[in-house]
Amino acid sequence: MSLTRRLFGGTALAALALSGSMAAAQDDPVRIALVVKALGIGFFEAAAEGAEQAAEDLGNVEIIYTGPTDTTAEGQIEVINSLIAQQVDAIAVSANDTDALVPTLKRAMDRGITVISWDSGVAAEGRELHLNPSSNSLIGNMIIKLAADELPDGGQVALLSATTTSTNQNTWIDEMNKVMGNYPGIEVVATVYGDDLADKSYREAQGLMQSYPDLDAIIAPTSVGIVAAARAVEDAGKIGEVNVTGLGLPSEMAGAIESGASKSFAIWNPIDLGYSAAYLAHQLATDQAEAGPGATIPMGRMGSLTLDENSEGAMADPFVYDASNIDDFKDIF
Repeated sequence: MSLTRRLFGGTALAALALSGSMAAAQDDPVRIALVVKALGIGFFEAAAEGAEQAAEDLGNVEIIYTGPTDTTAEGQIEVINSLIAQQVDAIAVSANDTDALVPTLKRAMDRGITVISWDSGVAAEGRELHLNPSSNSLIGNMIIKLAADELPDGGQVALLSATTTSTNQNTWIDEMNKVMGNYPGIEVVATVYGDDLADKSYREAQGLMQSYPDLDAIIAPTSVGIVAAARAVEDAGKIGEVNVTGLGLPSEMAGAIESGASKSFAIWNPIDLGYSAAYLAHQLATDQAEAGPGATIPMGRMGSLTLDENSEGAMADPFVYDASNIDDFKDIF
């Protein structure tokens, strides 16, 4: 009997110890590494702020914000190897190279670490899902909507693109053309190309205003073109007559918003992007969701992400910047 009691007592103690260790493990924070292209870049520091917001919403999450000092694949591989050694729960990476990171990230997944990419993706075999900031169709709709919203009675708009062979620019313009029926009264009178050169884009914008004296808006789905077009409108004294919009960076477009040459423009919000990446990584790392074609995964305040056949998804419409919020972002990126 005493032997039986001793055995039972030992088993009970072992079970108690095991349950205690499991409780301790459950109390450990979920460690999510946000790996960026390089440290010291405002866009990524804003993304890290968003990731911290996700951690606060989720609770019991530790964000490890890290990356190399320069934008190289080699630097990111070194960082990722260190994270594998630390046995983090998840890695969310904005990649410097689509393919070069794959072997290292596969090793991380083999060790049970959740891996996703965001912003700049890695090949499918190196991650569980990829989070795009937006989608071609959402961008195409947004660039015409920004112009149309300022023209309730319709009007003439022109496009100032990058190069004739720019794949993403041409795709966005094609997507814009698909939804033109949603904006009656808006007429696209011309498409010109500034080759993503500031001087040429400026001259092309000048030419548009001279060729189309009733022009109401210039849409530039390029960060170089939109700044050049805004300057051309300012120099021509046509603020209030020609609105410049499209895709740009807050740091470069703050002056145009202040002068009135641009009423609004769009680009992705890095805070929301970091928030979404961290939230998705947590959902996968804690087995609350599983990535795969057709899956829908919660993203907290950002809604949910629906994955396509390549396990990629778009976060949201491009974020609109105007006089109400430009000061909050102009020093970030």
